[in-house]
Amino acid sequence: MAVATLTTKGQVTIPKEIRDYLQLHTGDKIEIVVTENREAVIRPISKKVDDAFGKLYKTERKPVSIEVMDEAVREKMKDRWK
Repeated sequence: MAVATLTTKGQVTIPKEIRDYLQLHTGDKIEIVVTENREAVIRPISKKVDDAFGKLYKTERKPVSIEVMDEAVREKMKDRWK
């Protein structure tokens, strides 16, 4: 088990063994999620574009024009900012 200490500024250094295991490097971003049991889960969110490439591609999805996309955004924003 790795232990870290909270500083007076609220900062924590993630122990090296955890950084290595999560493949974290300087400048990487992490997400901290608090569970209902008051536990904190640390997840790396520093993904490269190449990691996400093709994830949203769906063969059954039909392409739409930029104009259609713009109109959808406009309509959504109208609903949100009433």
